[in-house]
Amino acid sequence: MSTVNILAELGVAEVFRNLSFEQVRKHEIDNGEVALADNGAVVVDTGIYTGRSPRDKYFVEREPSRSKIDWGGFNQPVSPAIFDEAFALFPKYFGKKNVYVFDGYIGSSKRSRKKVRVISERAWIHHFCLNMLLTPDKFGETYPTLESFQPEFTWIHSPSIHNPKWREQSLNSDVFVMIDLERKMGLIAGTEYSGEVKKGCFTLMNFWLPEERILPMHCSATRGRGPVEESVLYFGLSGTGKTTLSADPERNLIGDDEHGWDDDGVFNFEGGCYAKVINLDPSSEPDIYNAIKENAILENVILDQRKKVDYSDGSKTENTRVSYPIEHIRNWEPSRRGTHPHAVIFLACDAFGVLPPVAKLTPEQAMYHFVQGYSAKVAGTERGVKEPQATFSHCFGAPFMVHSPRVYADLLREKILRHNSHVYLVNTGWTGGPYGVGQRMKLRLTRQIISAIISNELANVEYNDPDPIFQLRTPKTVKRLEDPSVLDPRSSWKSPEEYEKTAQKLANMFHENFVKKGFASGPEKELEKYGPKWKE
Repeated sequence: MSTVNILAELGVAEVFRNLSFEQVRKHEIDNGEVALADNGAVVVDTGIYTGRSPRDKYFVEREPSRSKIDWGGFNQPVSPAIFDEAFALFPKYFGKKNVYVFDGYIGSSKRSRKKVRVISERAWIHHFCLNMLLTPDKFGETYPTLESFQPEFTWIHSPSIHNPKWREQSLNSDVFVMIDLERKMGLIAGTEYSGEVKKGCFTLMNFWLPEERILPMHCSATRGRGPVEESVLYFGLSGTGKTTLSADPERNLIGDDEHGWDDDGVFNFEGGCYAKVINLDPSSEPDIYNAIKENAILENVILDQRKKVDYSDGSKTENTRVSYPIEHIRNWEPSRRGTHPHAVIFLACDAFGVLPPVAKLTPEQAMYHFVQGYSAKVAGTERGVKEPQATFSHCFGAPFMVHSPRVYADLLREKILRHNSHVYLVNTGWTGGPYGVGQRMKLRLTRQIISAIISNELANVEYNDPDPIFQLRTPKTVKRLEDPSVLDPRSSWKSPEEYEKTAQKLANMFHENFVKKGFASGPEKELEKYGPKWKE
């Protein structure tokens, strides 16, 4: 079924397609969907869902995708019949309603970009797509007609629709995100959180691109200026610092969250940025702060009586967000592409406070830590998370990975070896003790370490012997680091015995996760010898 026929089946009254920012702003205001902040941004309240609902995502079991999906965890199956019942809810609701249709692309590489259509009842979701996806004019192309644009995937979005049969269908809740890869259609219902659209598109790329030998990555990326233009990648879960650390005034921003790595280098999947703004400080994050202006969308922030945003107010959620076109960043990279990266950085927010602030990884260690994806969930990123919790998320983005983790790890190893990329593990979490005892690593110190990585200083310095528990090699010196004592996490603890006890506890957690996720008996099993040494 073509998407034009889908619109006919939905029975919609009028279609507003690929509106300009000025047009969509008028619709948002006229519909009563937004408030206006004094900085020119629109402000939305996403209702009870202020984060993703990963347990409500399902793939339809059909061949040939059924044999390619790594089932289990976040990749949950649903029958074609249940998908059809879910789709039937949409014509009942959308009949004679106006809808907003976004037609554009995921991916800035013409060779691998994918055509996507997003149909929504909300003007502000259409605005979000204008911010975060890529329209034809970004490629210097004209807009095709509604009939001639043939999307490779269509999303239908409605926060007003809920599934009344979810219990009898053995689903998680009345919210659903259902993906039918063969039918080329996805349904998002019951939640207004815009991140479902964004991460839904990312999930699709994680399915499609490995089959083209392209590595899809949950990372931010920057590109150097002048004679040395190498790219740098920053992997990490939400809240580990991808967006913050990639907002570097000395470098061009390729993108803050989702990228691909092909034979030509790195390319952004998106056209904008989606940043956390809780406790946003203009002195430490000026680029993000200054990007919040007209055409930006603020989610779930609190306005005072003067319409000024109180970024310190997390009473609604700690996961307050802003989306804006990447052009709002003064040093954005117009090509949305970069060279093959000379440095790959894994950001881990270590809530136990035992990992070093920086360690250089071998290719095999890189595969191991990529497969494990250790960090901590930050409050508000997902429903029910109120404070940092230790977590493992393979490829630093488990909810969005569709194939086996080994598929992505093999692609990573292939590319870092071919292009001589150096891989580092950087702890942006705690030092001097675990969460509640120690202190969060100062952003200033992390920036100094990142600068040493970017300049290639850490590619050539002398390293200590591997740590006896984690087998990590740390640099003996970092010239630009104002507090060298943080390089040795043991010495930052008051009790060396407590450090050893906690470090071994975390090492055992690495092993337990390796077994729990099936890696110990799967294609990843030989990688464990490159990880922490666990004890019975």
